[in-house]
Amino acid sequence: MAEIKTRPTKVSPAVFISKVPDEQRRKDAKELVTMMRDVTGEPPKMWGASIIGFGTQKYPLAGGREGEMCRIGFSPRKPSLVLYIGSALNDDALMAKLGAHSRGKGCLYVKRLDDVDRSVLRTLIGRAAKANVGGV
Repeated sequence: MAEIKTRPTKVSPAVFISKVPDEQRRKDAKELVTMMRDVTGEPPKMWGASIIGFGTQKYPLAGGREGEMCRIGFSPRKPSLVLYIGSALNDDALMAKLGAHSRGKGCLYVKRLDDVDRSVLRTLIGRAAKANVGGV
């Protein structure tokens, strides 16, 4: 069986963010940490090498095993901020109000936070956090 690579680490999210090369990306990452911490009530924790997550949830794996992942999180990647907010992305009416973004299965891609409506983003993050309750 393949080993799960995205696990909590002891790396400080603040130290990780301080090493993000782009100044705007660092600023946006700090703002997302504040927003996600406020919404979830959870402290930020590094998951793997590049995901800053909040809370934990379990999910089923093949063979009856369980995996564990953050309830919500984000990664300040070079091309865009990637927010892991799952089913909250299924609200097309709310997504239409967000601003410039793209989305994949469970992921929201934003170039800069200034490109989106922060109130709508906060609502999406809140919905994602509530939808993913039930984990650890």
